Amino acid sequence: MANEVNLNRLAVFVALVRAGSFTAAAEQLGLTKAMVSQHLARLEQELGTTMLLRSTRRMSLTEAGTVFHADCVRLLADAEVAIARVGGNRDTPSGTLRLTTSTDYGMAVVAPALASFCQLHPQVLVDLVIGDRINDLIAERFDLAIRVGWLRDSSLHAVRLGSFRQMVVATPAYLAAHGTPRRPEQLAMHGWIAMSVLATPLRWTFVSSGGSRRTVRMKPVAQANNAAAVRAMVLAGAGVAVLPDYLAEEDIRAGRLVVLLAQYRLPEGGIHAVYPGRQPPAKVRSFIDHLRGRLAGA
Repeated sequence: MANEVNLNRLAVFVALVRAGSFTAAAEQLGLTKAMVSQHLARLEQELGTTMLLRSTRRMSLTEAGTVFHADCVRLLADAEVAIARVGGNRDTPSGTLRLTTSTDYGMAVVAPALASFCQLHPQVLVDLVIGDRINDLIAERFDLAIRVGWLRDSSLHAVRLGSFRQMVVATPAYLAAHGTPRRPEQLAMHGWIAMSVLATPLRWTFVSSGGSRRTVRMKPVAQANNAAAVRAMVLAGAGVAVLPDYLAEEDIRAGRLVVLLAQYRLPEGGIHAVYPGRQPPAKVRSFIDHLRGRLAGA
């Protein structure tokens, strides 16, 4: 039966036809002559037909053997190409890199990193999907996710790329109108713009340089489920908020935002590359290294 054929015998059969004799085939394959003969006998038994006619002096293909040999040569060549392609994907970045990340981090960090990555690896086509839900990497056929914050338990593999600081910020105009808080407790008197997707968007713990901790509950005036939207409301003068450094630093340098209570620390978040499978292809490994390098130089 065809489904009972040992496919390893195909290579022995092709080598035997190419070599022209059992002795020569055995030398090429590193097998004994008896083992080559046994492989052929079992192949013919599995196929239910004779492949080779042999005498003491010569051997020749039967009609079925001639057709089968041509098919085997093609199949083995296709297999070699497939193996070479997998090896190339393992060592050289190529193909489509499909990845996902959050909207704010995707726009601020990942998209620019992908632009420079594409210049280095023009044989890679990038497919970036940004959004604020956690995608199923396997079901949605993603190669990679860049996740910001605190990872959930998962069977996926994760590589830590770096971290980000969280900063309390407001506009100069807002502070001129409402005063500048000097202690964490004074934030409770200001309008707070909360990021609703956080576990505790209205309760924040500040740690001083000496290690003392102060927890403050804020009074919300607005909330949003996206850090970029929170930033937009802060820039419009709606109140005070916590923003990640990657989203606020340009505004701070330009004077559009002011950092408050810089002498205190808030919890740092992690930046992770998450991917399925133990051995990611070269395109995934290369982008992880590329993004890690950009973050280290930031």
